[in-house]
Amino acid sequence: MSDEHADVIVVGAGPAGATAACWLADRGLSVALLEKSRFPRDKVCGDGLTPRATKQLLRLGIDVSEEAGWLHNKGLRVYGGRAEPFELPWPELAEYPSFGLVRKRADFDELLARRAVERGATLYEEANVRGAVIDDRSGRITGVTTKDGRTFTAPLVVAADGNSSPVAKSMGLLKDAKRPMGVACRTYFTSPRHDDDWMESWLELWDGKPGESNLLPGYGWIFGMGDGTCNVGLGTVASTATSQKLNYRDLLQRWLANTPAEWSFTPDNQVGGIASAALPMAFNRKPAYTRGLLLIGDSGGMVSPFNGEGIPYAMEAGEAVADAVARAHAEGVGTTAAEKALAGYPARLAHEWGGYFRLGQVFVKLIEHPQVMRICTRYGLPRPTLMRFTIKLLAHLYDTREGDWMDRVIHSLSRVVPAA
Repeated sequence: MSDEHADVIVVGAGPAGATAACWLADRGLSVALLEKSRFPRDKVCGDGLTPRATKQLLRLGIDVSEEAGWLHNKGLRVYGGRAEPFELPWPELAEYPSFGLVRKRADFDELLARRAVERGATLYEEANVRGAVIDDRSGRITGVTTKDGRTFTAPLVVAADGNSSPVAKSMGLLKDAKRPMGVACRTYFTSPRHDDDWMESWLELWDGKPGESNLLPGYGWIFGMGDGTCNVGLGTVASTATSQKLNYRDLLQRWLANTPAEWSFTPDNQVGGIASAALPMAFNRKPAYTRGLLLIGDSGGMVSPFNGEGIPYAMEAGEAVADAVARAHAEGVGTTAAEKALAGYPARLAHEWGGYFRLGQVFVKLIEHPQVMRICTRYGLPRPTLMRFTIKLLAHLYDTREGDWMDRVIHSLSRVVPAA
């Protein structure tokens, strides 16, 4: 007996799960959206969204105006190679908007979850999923159980339950330690820089005076939140998950100790503690579909190795998974035709991102050492054409049809290399 039955269960109401629930409900399916916490709840994130994520919000019909509480940004301000920063506007493209956004994850995630409810999904808060219910005869997932003893059943389950993904693990799907893994840590400070309309990235992190001390691995960011505070953090990435041995909080404190005093990034102005989270990259858990279970977002390692961005891929996967699930239901779940529709989901992801993620794995190996990043920033940043190309590559922002020569080069590269 189950406490609730639905056409599809979505475990996790972050950007991946909430977006999937929106699109699934739009397609006429009954959706049980399970969230282990209660909104509002926070997540470790830079809170900055590139135009790739902005596009997904617009597709959902979300009001992203400043009047609705969003802070707009017009590009990246990059520090590296010299004292003065470089300002790189977001590219003007046919396929993406020309602006990014900033919003705290506590607000952002709840907004998406409530939009899913408006579309017809049923949200269950404080539904902390323990693992999968598996049919002994077929080996297929038939539902999930929660830690408080409830059971939810459905012929298909979408795991949007993050890097640890208890649902995927209970189905025997483990992470690939040979894929790159990132770590991000961040905190907030009250600061006069809170209303900055550029997303700021630091490609060189020094543990003392810049140019006269040791380079630290990774990159830093400063994102004004528009509410009197800045989100300040750093991220590092290693080419394999087994090489993560750094004290990230210490790295963050050492970097901030050398920022200008007028920015107010001091302990007295810190709001809350330093929080950290893993960034699973390049499809580090596969397959994205098996035996009635579909993976989206961090549960399937859908984070870009180039920049640690996960939200746009989580949201794009949410729509792709809805397409596959809706077709499977139309064909009749369990039939050969339905299974082919569901198998098309990981094939679609591999086609759209696989080559790009593979290029990202090569990029990670190159910049894993601070000295390599130092050379790249010193000789690459002053060249405007090269940096326009680089921002398109690192942010995954280029037109796939009728773009300029940069778009064509990046698109061709992502198509000729093997998928991640």
